[in-house]
Amino acid sequence: MRTVLVTGPGGAGRTTIAAATALATVRRGGRVLLLSADPLDDVLGLDPGTVGPDPAAVGTDGLWAARVDPGEHFRTETLALQERVAAGLDLLGARRLAGEELTPLPGSEQSALLQALRRAAAGDWDTLVVDLPPLRDALALLALPEQLRRYLRRLLPQERQAARALRPMMAQLAGIPMPAQALYETAARWDTELAAVQRLIEDPATTVRLVAEPGPAAARALRTARTALALYGLRADTPVPNRLLPHDTADPWLATLVAQQHKYLAEWPAARRPVGHLGRDPQGLDDLALLDTTGTAFGEPGTDISLAAPEVTAGTPWPVEDRLAEENLLVWCVPLPGAVKSELNLVRRDDELLLTVGPFRRIVPLPSALRRCTVTGAALTDGVLRVRFTPDPALWPRGH
Repeated sequence: MRTVLVTGPGGAGRTTIAAATALATVRRGGRVLLLSADPLDDVLGLDPGTVGPDPAAVGTDGLWAARVDPGEHFRTETLALQERVAAGLDLLGARRLAGEELTPLPGSEQSALLQALRRAAAGDWDTLVVDLPPLRDALALLALPEQLRRYLRRLLPQERQAARALRPMMAQLAGIPMPAQALYETAARWDTELAAVQRLIEDPATTVRLVAEPGPAAARALRTARTALALYGLRADTPVPNRLLPHDTADPWLATLVAQQHKYLAEWPAARRPVGHLGRDPQGLDDLALLDTTGTAFGEPGTDISLAAPEVTAGTPWPVEDRLAEENLLVWCVPLPGAVKSELNLVRRDDELLLTVGPFRRIVPLPSALRRCTVTGAALTDGVLRVRFTPDPALWPRGH
């Protein structure tokens, strides 16, 4: 399954571009699911309430749409948890919560979207187009499965589950309560579900499509996104400059805005999928179809925005350079395009590297060879962080 995750600065038109991308793709064949946490009825030209949490066919063969419902997700999960701990609640004399009195808490939307991604990954779709939250929130969301799985491994290590048959006896001997079997079973279920989402995000057929209206804010957002995608090892799809104004206008006021757009458009990658401004908010399948071919009319190459032949910048691996013979060093090369030294921080902790770039952080395990080394320095040059490791004589095998 081909998956494209659409995001961009707030107000950039990412929901519209996600819908136009899904429509353009389905017209080239296959079954396409459009998934969003925002209302889709208006942009698709449908009656309110048509697009719900379950996939619904949308006006043309092969196109389906579904909306993530954080409220329903929160109610379902909370009531299920309440049933699992019913015995404890009854022992405490607690009153049960009813579904109608539950309102979503912060974080519910992220949890609901991750679950929706997991369900979609198991579906029979040729293409999945996901309208993600605004850029910063979207990048944090995509990093969440890896982070949460790491927390589960630290707090409830898999190897300790092997002793679960001994827990009742150990609790009696030690006189202290031991973790209940239900806790480990719940953790295992969470890990399985998070692993499925992580596989989808890290799949070579999954890319992140950035949508922005050319301008100073968009230029900064693109630089930030490039760095964050590299940090998390995600793949960038061809970006979409949105709402381009007519380049041949005679109106002097409009010409000033056109000149500003083209000034900042020069900072975008040469490979891009331009979308022109229709002069109104796109609404309905006919308007979405127009967005697929507006580039040429607005002074840009006439590339379409479908996913038929994506131009993708693959996630770059982090190679280890062997300089043992010359300098007694191993150098871990971490590509971070657009990173600034003042916003960069890294800490070695046991067998992990804690890497922070601006507002983004990732904790990654060291390659096996580097675990037997000590960090002796680091430098950021030409968009690549080079971390120098020197073999520890106490750990490094002799003759290597």
